[in-house]
Amino acid sequence: MNKTYIAITVAVVLVIGAFTLSMLGNGGVETQTGAQGNVQAGGMSPNVTMVDGKQIIMIDVKGGYKPGKSVAKAGVSTIIRFKTNGTFDCSSSIRIPSLNVSQVLPQAGATDINAGTSTVGVLQGMCGMGMYRFEVEFRS
Repeated sequence: MNKTYIAITVAVVLVIGAFTLSMLGNGGVETQTGAQGNVQAGGMSPNVTMVDGKQIIMIDVKGGYKPGKSVAKAGVSTIIRFKTNGTFDCSSSIRIPSLNVSQVLPQAGATDINAGTSTVGVLQGMCGMGMYRFEVEFRS
């Protein structure tokens, strides 16, 4: 009984420690390499494109969100497109509280979320458990 208790305690401490370190390492947001340096000439991230007057923000979903931070233009109608491919983890359940969005994504495919026309600021989202996070910074 004593060895079992010690083993369980060590396992719990390791899991909590790993989770805490992953959240503290970058504020809980998984960023692309050199995220500040990866903003294109128009002030937008490479994963943001303009199609028919709307901006589309592409986010890959599997074991988190990539990129974890995107920069887009404020005042433009915006679609956030989540792409899944064999995604079975909690990142397939997204929540965007400010848009009142809570949705389970398919294991494979693309799902569009209408973010409307955003003002300058930061839109934050997360997985269903709150473990993985992403954000979109809207700039003028």
